[in-house]
Amino acid sequence: MKSFSCFIISPIIIIIIAFCCTVSCTSDELPEKYGQVGTQLYVGAEKNQALIVGLGGSEGGNAWTSDYWKKTRDQMLDSGYALLALEYFGGPNSPEQLDRIAIDSVYKVIKAATAHPMINGNKIALIGGSKGAELALLLASKYPDIDCVVSIVGSHATFPALTFMASTSSWIYQGKEVAYVPLPWSAVPALLKQDLRTAFSEMLTDTAEVQKSLIDVNAITGSILMVSATQDEMWPSTEMAEDIMHKLKENDFSHPYQHIAIAGSHQAPLQHFDTIIHFLNKNFR
Repeated sequence: MKSFSCFIISPIIIIIIAFCCTVSCTSDELPEKYGQVGTQLYVGAEKNQALIVGLGGSEGGNAWTSDYWKKTRDQMLDSGYALLALEYFGGPNSPEQLDRIAIDSVYKVIKAATAHPMINGNKIALIGGSKGAELALLLASKYPDIDCVVSIVGSHATFPALTFMASTSSWIYQGKEVAYVPLPWSAVPALLKQDLRTAFSEMLTDTAEVQKSLIDVNAITGSILMVSATQDEMWPSTEMAEDIMHKLKENDFSHPYQHIAIAGSHQAPLQHFDTIIHFLNKNFR
């Protein structure tokens, strides 16, 4: 799950991107395959299985169907869960880019999967990595029948689409673009050095835009696990997770919530999936 890897491009293109963001250059034309979502459902032998939905990051496609995730998929099935691997962009059944993804459509295919006779339609958990974690938290904040959300190196706010101009939202909800933290000129020097962590930190200094783009985690009606990386080279996942923990505590959030900071890079938490399964067994099943 390589967050925002598409920003590692030539200096000229980066400058064009920043300029387009500054002048708020947007497109009214929705992406091709808008609203289309690909899925692969894995169901175990048990009856009444709770459903876990896997959301990949900016690598696109359906990451959870890959050989890399087979061991984790099998672990989930052996633990009595069904798994819905979900492709929301970058694959044959979805838009090419992570640009104005219709979260209503993502929710619709999740609900369709709960109609399977072996699945308990009243138990839904979302697990997302990086941009997929951003989507997972956003979905859970909009739909009250999601019972648990796990954010792996995710964010507390929404960020731009992964497009040439980065001047649209990553997400659309009920026909309207979700507010996002814009890419400013001041982030360009870091992008020229391919220093994504510094670029995102610079974006987050615009407190007014960040405030407008915060995910309403207090609207979530289930348990929340944030897993971050203390040396995250992509974006400050630990600091953003701590911001969410602070908001939940401040508002006396009534469901279980936890932040686990893993020492290492953006990929490090993927080596600690037993901890995530333990949280699910305790706070979801």
